[in-house]
Amino acid sequence: MLNMIAGSVLPITAFIGVFFAFAATCILTSFLNDWLPRDMGREFAHNGKLSAGKPRGAGIIFISVFCIAALLFGEMSVEMFIYLVLVFVEMLTGFMDDAADEPWGEYKKGILDFLVAAVAALNYIHFNSTYVELATIGVKFYIPPVLFFILTIILVWAAINVTNCSDGVDGLSGTLTIITLVTIYVIDQIRGNETQFPYIILLFVVCILGYLWYNATPSRLMMGDAGSRAMGIFISLAVLKTGSPFLFLLVALILILDGGLGLVKVALLRFLKIHIFANTTMPLHDHVRKKIGWSNTQTVFRFAIIQIIISIATVYMILI
Repeated sequence: MLNMIAGSVLPITAFIGVFFAFAATCILTSFLNDWLPRDMGREFAHNGKLSAGKPRGAGIIFISVFCIAALLFGEMSVEMFIYLVLVFVEMLTGFMDDAADEPWGEYKKGILDFLVAAVAALNYIHFNSTYVELATIGVKFYIPPVLFFILTIILVWAAINVTNCSDGVDGLSGTLTIITLVTIYVIDQIRGNETQFPYIILLFVVCILGYLWYNATPSRLMMGDAGSRAMGIFISLAVLKTGSPFLFLLVALILILDGGLGLVKVALLRFLKIHIFANTTMPLHDHVRKKIGWSNTQTVFRFAIIQIIISIATVYMILI
């Protein structure tokens, strides 16, 4: 918005925007956390009862700040505005679940995610080409719009849900999301992506950092579905805008393994009566804490280290 008034992108407004996003997230989180709903403790999560009584749903704060910062300091277009609306919708539905006396059912959330994913896919196809590049090997090919639409729905839906399932240890999903988004930002810079999205990624990252100021172990509050679901859809949109959506499999690999394997395990057992990973507690962050004995801090740092190594290798493959 400010860039539109000025008639061009000004470095000073971009600089101010980053600090505004971080400062506003920190200040509003400090003042508003007592108004958030309280966590009831997760019955099946490892040490889930320890979170009982903490404010949850803090995603409504840092995602709202992000949307405001993006509108004020980012370069807006119809496409970008629709993306912001979809991120806000995912946050809002997640917060309504966080605040509900009875958690929403899996099917209800799944259908809502599907609808949001479908709109995101249509929006992307309308404003962008359906040519896709395998960035690590430099191969580019065309995907028919109908097939691209289906694959994009799968990508967005998967990103929302694996990120949501990874939110179970103080600072874990936020830290992994930051690593994933910074990797995407670096890839955008390497490939000369001149769209408005790279700067929007930076605003999203600093908003998460503002939240992590209060969520680092031992946490004072939790993002809830309001934060994790919004982070998931934003990751999917960011990787789509690189023009290489299959990069999601590398830049978010730890999120996929941590949250995704549990989804696969439950789906196979529920629908096909196939029991896999019988001796593995899901999500994986619960397995390493309960079965291996990692502390919360060790879990966050070690998962983050593994993803950083994967991200560095991915960036190197794109460079050469």
